[in-house]
Amino acid sequence: MTSWCNFVVAITGGGSGLGLGLARFFHARGAKLAVFELSAAKAEALRELFGEDALVFQGDVRRSEDISRFHAAVITKFGGVDCLIGVQGIFDGNRHLNAIPLDQVSGAFDEIMHVNVLGYIVAAKLFYESLAKRNGAIVLTASSPASYHADGGGLLYTASKHAILGLVRQLAFEFAPAVRVNGVAPCGVGESDMRGPRAMGLEHESQNDIPKEGFMDLVRKMTLLGILPSGDDYGPIYALLASPDSKTMTGTVVAADQGLMNRTVISAGQ
Repeated sequence: MTSWCNFVVAITGGGSGLGLGLARFFHARGAKLAVFELSAAKAEALRELFGEDALVFQGDVRRSEDISRFHAAVITKFGGVDCLIGVQGIFDGNRHLNAIPLDQVSGAFDEIMHVNVLGYIVAAKLFYESLAKRNGAIVLTASSPASYHADGGGLLYTASKHAILGLVRQLAFEFAPAVRVNGVAPCGVGESDMRGPRAMGLEHESQNDIPKEGFMDLVRKMTLLGILPSGDDYGPIYALLASPDSKTMTGTVVAADQGLMNRTVISAGQ
C-alpha cells in the first residue's frame, strides 16, 4: 500500500472547494503538498493552514510562465513530484448560448477553455519529465453532469468538460508508459467558490451564492445518494488514481456521481 509520507502532490486550483478539500486530504495523510492558487487571499489562507512544510504558489493558469515557475518551485523544495492534480475551473453560470450576447461569446469561450482545458494541458507538458522520473501520475477533473450530458452547465462549460474526457485519453496514450493519466468526474461539491468568466461579467458570481436548500433539493432529485459531498470526500478517489499501487489504471475517468448516471426511467414520470 502507498506510503504518503514521501509522496509529493502538486495541485492546481487548491484554494477552495474541491481543490482545498483534496489538499487537506493529502496533507492529513502526510504527503508533501504543493498548491497553485490564483487568489492572493486564498493563497495566504493556505499558508496559514498548512504552514511552512507545504509550498503555496500564487499564479494564474492562463500564464504558462506562472505554471513553469510553480513546477520549478516544486522541484526546488521537494526534489521531485509524484502526482499532478488539476482542479481549477470556471463556470458559465448555466447560460444558454442564446442568452449570451454575441460580443461576449468569443471572450467567454477563450477564458473558459483556457482555464478549464489549456491550463491542464500546459501543466501536463511542464510536469511530464519530472513525473516520468518517478513513474508518476496525472489526475484531471472532469464533471459527471457536464462531461457526459447536456444541462450540466451552459454550452461553454459543457464543451470544456467534454474536452477533459478526450484530454485524459489522449494524454494517457501519449505519456504511456512513463506517466499514468486519469480523471475524476465529481457531481457537486459543497462550499465550492467556482466563479464565472470576466468576459460575461460573472467573475463575482460564486457557486457559494446558490441557496443551499434549493441546491440540495436538486441533488436529491438527480442522484441516488442525495448528499452534497465536501472536497475532502472526493479525496479517496483522487488518491486511488494518484497511487503507484494503481498500476493498471490509465486513460480512465472515474464518475464519482452518487448514481447520477444510473438515472430513473419509468419512475421519473410517476
